[in-house]
Amino acid sequence: MSREVQFKSDRLAVLIDADNANADLIELLLKEITKYGTSHVKRIYGDWTSSQLGKWKDKLNKFAIQPIQQFRYTVGKNATDSALIIDAMDLLYTRNFDGFCIVSSDSDFTRLASRIRESGLVVYGFGEKKTPEAFISACDKFIYSEILARLEDNNLIEFVSDKVQEKTSNVPNAAPDPTVVARQKLKNNKKLMNLLKDAYEAVDEEDGWANLGPFGAQLTKLSPSFDPRNHGYKKLSDLIRATDRFEIKKMPKGMHIKAKLKST
Repeated sequence: MSREVQFKSDRLAVLIDADNANADLIELLLKEITKYGTSHVKRIYGDWTSSQLGKWKDKLNKFAIQPIQQFRYTVGKNATDSALIIDAMDLLYTRNFDGFCIVSSDSDFTRLASRIRESGLVVYGFGEKKTPEAFISACDKFIYSEILARLEDNNLIEFVSDKVQEKTSNVPNAAPDPTVVARQKLKNNKKLMNLLKDAYEAVDEEDGWANLGPFGAQLTKLSPSFDPRNHGYKKLSDLIRATDRFEIKKMPKGMHIKAKLKST
């Protein structure tokens, strides 16, 4: 199958490291996963005799997640990781899945992600921003769990801007428009600007225009953790417009959007 991120009903195995995942975000996480496919297996690994996993117990039945018990045999050794890896390999060999979702911020799953990708399957990683770069790079796409908590606020940038502008347009010495501040910060993000430029140059056509679909896929290839929501925008097109580095046009029938790097 194609290594590009595909928004279709792929068969996915969702494997959660209970010790390194946030129970409060599980509903939003599962909702996010539906963008990439259908969760045919949902398993969570941990020592369920431990009081530290108490918050998870209320979520298991609600979201039909199968708990896998793994006792801590030795202090300092993470048996949970081993159990998850063994199950992942067993599932991989069934050849019943198109991709895996690994929910953890632990670098111990780096080799597992690489091995799954070597078999031609897609790996989606979910973890906190503290996740080591090695694990992030081993995934086809990596989603920071912090942005899931802000899913409902993804459209607030323009909304808040409009409200603030209404209130401050006639007020002397009013506070700066938050949208202007956010966009200026975006333009000063050299790493992001270089990433956008590199992705654009890899997919632009003879006329200089790039379809937004391949553009977005190339961004993910270059940086698995790339997500416009990391920068406060729900859609890639909104992020690109905010940088003021690209021309944007909608194609006939409104089905496609193209971007073109502005000449400097």
